Amino acid sequence: MIRGLWTAASGMVAQQMQTDVVANNLANTNTTGFKKSRANFQDVMYQTMLVAGAITPGGGQIPSGIQVGLGVRPSSVQKIFTEGDYTQTGNDLDFAIEGRGFFQVMHNGEPLYTRAGNFTRDSDGFITTPAGDRLQPEIAIPPETILITMQSNGMLTAHGPGEEILLQEQITLFNFINPSGLFAMGQNLLRPTEGSGEAIEGIPGEDGLGTLANNYLEMSNVSVVEEMVAMIVGQRAYEANSKSVQTADTMLGLANGLKR
Repeated sequence: MIRGLWTAASGMVAQQMQTDVVANNLANTNTTGFKKSRANFQDVMYQTMLVAGAITPGGGQIPSGIQVGLGVRPSSVQKIFTEGDYTQTGNDLDFAIEGRGFFQVMHNGEPLYTRAGNFTRDSDGFITTPAGDRLQPEIAIPPETILITMQSNGMLTAHGPGEEILLQEQITLFNFINPSGLFAMGQNLLRPTEGSGEAIEGIPGEDGLGTLANNYLEMSNVSVVEEMVAMIVGQRAYEANSKSVQTADTMLGLANGLKR
């Protein structure tokens, strides 16, 4: 059997995954706080037919051996936590993190984390995500509030009529030693894992955490141009691997035809 047939097939599978990852990035170009993913690959085992450094019968030494690789496989799909573009919205409850950090929200009784700061209020006045997950620590905005402001250190103030201050609460951020280890839940939510480490709470602007800005949103960090180039490269690599499969098939056909 020609090894290249299976080797090229593994390349086609890898490039298919690359295209899947790029397609998901492109689909989320306009998703608030979305972080793009990158597929990483590694070569698989090698068939060794001659070991480098072996001594020949004449007393010489083989300078380089013979190893034939048997393909490629995915090693990880890694989240890239570079900052996205920021857009001004004019909405009092739109918060953007400038730098490192995540908001903590309560989802079905479980604390999860997000970079999406497009918050709103529920019927009880609590600040929530569009899906109804309350920001942690919980903050209830008084119904008499006519203006909400927030300082870069996360101190939120609700103003009432006549410059009355109705509420002042501190919004905190959370950080992880390895954010790439977070488990993506969908709905802009991330769950800690053993790989990410425990969440570390802090005040915005302190201990390496980013600062906060209201009336702004952080958009996706996806670059459409970069993703289109990656898709073209993946498509061409897939095509090249398919050519290898065709070539191996042609060689097998020639071998089968030798007896005619």
